[in-house]
Amino acid sequence: MQNNLQIRRVGIVLRPSTPELKALFYEVKTAFEKHGAEVLVEAISAGMIGVLGQEFSAMCEASDVLVCIGGDGTLISLARRSYRYHKPILGINAGTLGFLADINPSEIESFVEKLYRGEYRIDERMMIEGVLRRGGEEKTLYSFNDIVISRPSISKMVTIDAYIDKKWFNTYYGDGLIVSTPTGSTAYNLAAGGPVTFPLTDAYILTPICPHSLTQRPLVIPADFEIEIKVPQMESLAIIDGQEQYDFGPDDVLTIRKAPIGARLIHRIERNYFDVLREKLSWGQGR
Repeated sequence: MQNNLQIRRVGIVLRPSTPELKALFYEVKTAFEKHGAEVLVEAISAGMIGVLGQEFSAMCEASDVLVCIGGDGTLISLARRSYRYHKPILGINAGTLGFLADINPSEIESFVEKLYRGEYRIDERMMIEGVLRRGGEEKTLYSFNDIVISRPSISKMVTIDAYIDKKWFNTYYGDGLIVSTPTGSTAYNLAAGGPVTFPLTDAYILTPICPHSLTQRPLVIPADFEIEIKVPQMESLAIIDGQEQYDFGPDDVLTIRKAPIGARLIHRIERNYFDVLREKLSWGQGR
């Protein structure tokens, strides 16, 4: 399988508040510089390890490939923040889980060699575009894993009206609702009892959180539908990928649709999603 990325500049982002990643950064930097690439570093990451950096948007604009050094959370944040630049993202796993950032530190040099030989693949993962209309204003949000509508406090439950293509189809009453991408199906969705979905599928998973009814069940629908969410009774929260939070009240509307473009993740050719599931979720133990 041959690919044709021209990698002349590489932009690097590190997991925040982890200065011990400095040595790993230099390994990545050296591996790319061996091939004549210029290595750029996002300003906050650069300050953390004591090197010169660039403002995030300028780095994304100038780079051919973005490299994330950290865990899955760092990669998810990078995919969302760099959405409009649509640059391929390579994840170096310096975390614990490694569902998404699957290149281990010991593989850095050998995998960069493969990159320049065209021996890799790029998977495009569906993302969600949300438009939150609040107080006469609109805010566009992008999500890699999920958008969660959550109750405002532990002592209250939230009522959520959900519409598909402008037609009401359900009212959820409980702790909240998860609208997940297939990639996000192994995150909060899985913990809440939702189904695991192959990550290259184009679909939403709607999973109620601790619903106040035994008849409420997760629902998988094609991504060409548009979902509209309202909370008619109280202030609640809209949480993006577990990392960003917005107030969401009775007069507000959240419209959810498939984002026009997806996140482009660089992987080893031999990476098999079902092997990853077995390894990370310990399926088949004792077989």
